[in-house]
Amino acid sequence: MKVTVKDCLELPVFKKALVIAGSQGLDNRVSAISFLETGAFGSSKPNLHEKDEIILTAVFSERLNEEAQRQMIRSMSEGGEAALVIFSSGSVSEKWPQSVINLSNELQFPIVLIPEDAEITYADVINAVMEEVLYGDNFANRLISNTIFHLLNFEKHSNFQSAAREAAINNNFQMVILSEDFNPIFSVETRHRTTIAEAIRAGIEKDVDKSAVYTRIDINGALTYWGPVTINGEKHYMFIVDNEDSYSPGEITKLAEILEIAMGMWKYSPVKDAKAEFIKALRRGNKSLAYCLREEAMGEREEILSVFCISGIERDDCMKKITGFEKRTGYEVLKIHEGDEIFGMILKGSSEKTEDMGDCTEMYQELQISHTAIIFQVTGVEGIEGASDSYQLINEAWPFIRYIFPAQNIFTKYELALASNCINISIKSDSVKKNYMDLIAPFKVAREGKGKQLLETLEIFVLDAGLNTSKTAKMMNIHTNTVQYRLKRIREILQADMMGTTIIPGLTVALAVERIEKITRML
Repeated sequence: MKVTVKDCLELPVFKKALVIAGSQGLDNRVSAISFLETGAFGSSKPNLHEKDEIILTAVFSERLNEEAQRQMIRSMSEGGEAALVIFSSGSVSEKWPQSVINLSNELQFPIVLIPEDAEITYADVINAVMEEVLYGDNFANRLISNTIFHLLNFEKHSNFQSAAREAAINNNFQMVILSEDFNPIFSVETRHRTTIAEAIRAGIEKDVDKSAVYTRIDINGALTYWGPVTINGEKHYMFIVDNEDSYSPGEITKLAEILEIAMGMWKYSPVKDAKAEFIKALRRGNKSLAYCLREEAMGEREEILSVFCISGIERDDCMKKITGFEKRTGYEVLKIHEGDEIFGMILKGSSEKTEDMGDCTEMYQELQISHTAIIFQVTGVEGIEGASDSYQLINEAWPFIRYIFPAQNIFTKYELALASNCINISIKSDSVKKNYMDLIAPFKVAREGKGKQLLETLEIFVLDAGLNTSKTAKMMNIHTNTVQYRLKRIREILQADMMGTTIIPGLTVALAVERIEKITRML
């Protein structure tokens, strides 16, 4: 069967490829693929390439000037090569002389560029092209034919899951289907060289969700192939394990396509993602449902250490940070993403090591990777009840907490509890609110400019700077002596020691309520 350059460009590895010249030659026949070695540039040696070969290179434009490029293109065309495929490291428009483009078009010799962001390797291209050349549409082998036999045995099997299990057992492969949050929802395991959790961490680290083709990852000797699949219109991921390294990447890719088609023929609907539903139940306060899902979602891990909500972080960056934390500590992190927000919880490790709440705090610190990151976390949770209550606390405080603590990005249960109480106080407008607002009333009757200035200094000193004068000065962009003078005036107005242990709690609440009031007055 004849395979052309055009046929090859329709393969998944060339999904992001761009034909920059010679498109009239896309019907050139392809029989092999090889490299353009740097030693061949300007060499008097005879051409080492055969007719109908695709030539791969990554240094063509870097090593050759315009005239040399023209000579090389002409030499390849006269030698009967099929096309030149270049792995680019920069912009096409700035790098390619028009005379080279014109010559390629004149000779009808295709120049194909694979951009840097395609994340495709030489091996990916070679395997894909040679699979097409050797087998093409007539591809047939024991793996494919035997898998199809079991997957379409409607008389023996009642559903896709049963058919897939028998196909995997008989052909010595494994498969795992994951939700978009990388939570397993269906698996067929025929051998145990590694855990699904460990495989998922490796997949996240390798950015499998960005790959245009099935990505191969060796995990403790288990060869896994990852790629996206669509089930009932929703995005999922699937990885296939080649137990004995018996199959080529092309065979695995075709196997994945057959499995996806079989899902549609069986009208397969994945079960709900138990881990995602578990987190959603806790966030909604549906504790009875959470108890029902607990065993399936948590497995053998019995203790919830911390719950969290994160926004303002790229999903992939967040997933990688969490994966690194899991590998380092042995804890498991359940997580789901909704829009630009990520929710989850940290579960106790399976080992006997003493749980350190500082480990949880460390993860949240690592996730503070940009000024836009906002992290709400409650560490030290008491079971299902405590986890649900913690999510409710986060939900209550979320709308106003940044108004109370504008300089913070990570909020613990202490700030969340304070914010929740202050929101309730502000809403009720009763005697309790009056008692707190009376604490800072003297600043409002002072001379308008001075009173406002002193109140602002007090807010930053108490709520943002942790009672630190140097930090207060830095945040207000004034001298430390100025801060100390203002604090002296504040002590005189309040007739109380600013560093005393009795005044700070009430003053903190009063100042937090005042900040909420400022916002509500503006709305």
